[in-house]
Amino acid sequence: MRLFVGVDLPDDLAKPVADLQAEFEGASGLNVTDPEQAHVTLKFLGDVSEDRLPDLERELAAAVDDAGVDPFTVRYGGLGVFPSLEYISVVWFGTETGGEELTRLHETVEDRTTAMGFEAESHDFTPHVTLARMEHAGGKELVQELVRERDPTVGEARVEEIRLTESTLTDSGPVYSTVESFPLE
Repeated sequence: MRLFVGVDLPDDLAKPVADLQAEFEGASGLNVTDPEQAHVTLKFLGDVSEDRLPDLERELAAAVDDAGVDPFTVRYGGLGVFPSLEYISVVWFGTETGGEELTRLHETVEDRTTAMGFEAESHDFTPHVTLARMEHAGGKELVQELVRERDPTVGEARVEEIRLTESTLTDSGPVYSTVESFPLE
């Protein structure tokens, strides 16, 4: 199973996400993500055998307890790219509020999963939602211009749980299904 731990955006933010993606429409080489599947990835786990699920689920529940984060509201907005404006591979929007809580959840999930033998993240965590991936630099100038000049607010959402999600790769893009949810208390 190809798994990640994340926070899903609610259905009512799919349209604002799609509207923001539409601004990038003329950017050649940019492939937008499915706005219905918008989420913040706290930890990508990769391929995991099913026999590891009980231990993983126990550790994720403990990570939520360790974080000590009560349900909170995130205001999503702003634009950014990875790794840099000169070499763009991912276009994203971030958080205006709620980033500290998401970072705390990431840190405790990271601690618990690396202790289980999962690979540690090789870069600092930036709470974000992927808008698009850049396949080639044809539309780079448009992306650079929008990232420099636009500071959109996508909307607000209440975060009440994190989810262990399976990502099944298909010809038409990844399909996500929830394996288990872990409520914040």
